[in-house]
Amino acid sequence: MLIFVIFCLVGINPAKAVQKKEADTVSTSGVQFTTIPSAADSIAIRKKMKATLATTKQALAQAQAAANKANAINANKPKSLWEIFIAGLIGGFTAVILPCIYPLLPLTVSFFTKKGGSKSKAIGQSIIYGVSIIVIYVVLGMLISIIFGSDALNALATNGIFNLFFFLLLVVFGISFLGAFEITLPSSLANKLDANADKGGLAGIFFMASTLVVVSFSCTGPIIGTLLVDAASKGDRLGPAVGMLGFSLALALPFTAFAIFPSALKSLPKSGGWLNSVKVILGFLEIAFALKFLSNVDLAYHWNWFDREIFLSLWIAIGLLMGLYLIGKIKFSHDSDVPYLSIPRTFLSIIVFAFVIYMIPGLWGAPLKSISAFLPPIATQDFDLSPIPGGSAVSTTDAKQSSITDRKYAANYTRIKTRGLDAWYDYDQALQASKELHKPIMIDFTGFNCVNCRKMESNVWSDPQVFNRLKNSYILLQLVVDDKASLDTKDEYVSDYSGKKITTLGGKWSDLEASRFNSNSQPFYVLLDSDGNMLKDKTGKVIPPSPADYNIESYLGFLNSGIEAYQNK
Repeated sequence: MLIFVIFCLVGINPAKAVQKKEADTVSTSGVQFTTIPSAADSIAIRKKMKATLATTKQALAQAQAAANKANAINANKPKSLWEIFIAGLIGGFTAVILPCIYPLLPLTVSFFTKKGGSKSKAIGQSIIYGVSIIVIYVVLGMLISIIFGSDALNALATNGIFNLFFFLLLVVFGISFLGAFEITLPSSLANKLDANADKGGLAGIFFMASTLVVVSFSCTGPIIGTLLVDAASKGDRLGPAVGMLGFSLALALPFTAFAIFPSALKSLPKSGGWLNSVKVILGFLEIAFALKFLSNVDLAYHWNWFDREIFLSLWIAIGLLMGLYLIGKIKFSHDSDVPYLSIPRTFLSIIVFAFVIYMIPGLWGAPLKSISAFLPPIATQDFDLSPIPGGSAVSTTDAKQSSITDRKYAANYTRIKTRGLDAWYDYDQALQASKELHKPIMIDFTGFNCVNCRKMESNVWSDPQVFNRLKNSYILLQLVVDDKASLDTKDEYVSDYSGKKITTLGGKWSDLEASRFNSNSQPFYVLLDSDGNMLKDKTGKVIPPSPADYNIESYLGFLNSGIEAYQNK
C-alpha cells in the first residue's frame, strides 16, 4: 500500500505541472524541420548504397583486369624473343661442354697468350675472336630471316610438310649425338679457312673464328638446327637472329673470359668420357622434342593415330633409357666405362627418374600441367579418368537448347575438344545460337599446333570458375587457324586483306582474325554480342580482346566484363 501511494504522488504531480505550464508562443518561422525516414525509406537507401558500392567495386575490378590485360599484351610481344634468346644462351653454354669445343678452350687461349706477346694484346685479340664468332652466327640467323621472311616463318609453324621435315631433322640430329655418325661440313672448307687464319691481323682472327665454327659443326650443328627450328616456329622475323645472338654470345664468352683470366683454366675439369655422355643425353632430348613436331602433323592433317598416351609412352621410354644410361646400366660402343656413380650423374639420374614417375599418371588422364603445352590435347586420350573441372552438376542455363542439331566442322576437332565444353566451330552458327540462347559469344582463335593454347586450356580453363563461365554463360566459338581441311570450291575466295586466295578452313579463320581484329597470334579471345559486334563496357569502350593470360583472376575478370556488358545491352 505504501508503494502504491508513492507511485500515485510522484505520477500525478508532474502531470499537473505540465498542465499548468504556459503554452509556448514562440514563432516557428525560419525553423527547418528534418524529415524522419520511414522503415521502407531506410531499406531503399541501404539498397542504393549497396548498389553504388557494388558498381564501384566492379568498376575497380574491371580497371584492374584491364591493367593486367594491358600488361599481359605488352609482355606478350617481347616474351617469345626473350625465350628464343635464353634458349640460345642455354644452347651455347651446352655446346661449350661438347667434345668438339671443350678441348679447344685451352688451345685457343694459349694461342692468343703466346701470339699476343703482352697480356693486353692477347685480351684484345681474344675479344675480337669472340666478336667474330658472334658476327658469324648472327649473320647466319639474319640470312635465314631475309631468305624466308616473317610470313614464311609463321607458315613454318603450321605447315605439315615442314613440321614433318623438322621431326625427321631432329631425329637425325639425335641419332648423330647418340654416336651413329657425325654431321660435318666439307673438310676442304675447314682447310681453306685455316689457311686464311695464318695471315694474321683482324682478318686472320676472323678466319680463325670461322674455322672454329666449321670444325665444331658436328657438335654445334644439331643444337643450331634445333634452335633455328624453334625460332622459325615462333613465326617472328627476328627469331633466328636473336637465337643465334644468344647462342654465339654463350659460345664466345668462355674463350674471351679465359683469355683475360688464363689461370682459371686450371680449375676446369679434364677432358674425358663425360664429354661424350653430354652428347648422348642431348641425343635423347633431341629425339624427345622431335615427337612434338610429329604430333603437330598428326593433328593438322587429321591422321588421328598419334594419341596422348602414345606420346607419353615414348617420353617415358626415352626417360627410362636416359636414366639407365646415367647410372651406367647401358652404354654405347664409343662410351667409356663408368666404374662408379659420380655426384652429378646421381643428381641428374634422380631428376630424370622423378620426371618419368611424374609422367606415368598421365597415361590415365592426369593433367600434367607443367608439360601440358607440349603434349597432344587430352581429348586424344582414349582412357581418361580425370574429373570434369566444373563438376557433374548441370546449370539451369543448359535447359534451353539451340535449334541447330548439326554443328558444322565438329568432326574435325574431336581431338582438341575440351571435355565438358560444347564448343561451336562455325561463325554463322554461333551467331544464331547466341540469339536463341541469349548468351554472348567468345571467339577462341586457336590452333592444332598452338602450344600456348594447350597451356591456357590445361592451366586456366580447368579452373572451376572459368570453366563454368565458359560452359554456362558463353557461346564458345573455337576457330582453328591452322586446319588444313579444304573449303568447298564455292566457298573459296580471294581475301580483301591479304589478296591471297583462301582455300582452307584454317585460312578462312586466320583471314578473319587478321582482317577484322588485326592479329595473327594464338590464342586470341574476342567477346561479341549476338549481332557479331564487339561488346562494350558501361562507358561505351570496346572490351579489348585478350591474348594468353595465365593469371586466373585477370582472365576471370575479362570473362565477367563480357557477361555484364551483354546483360546491360
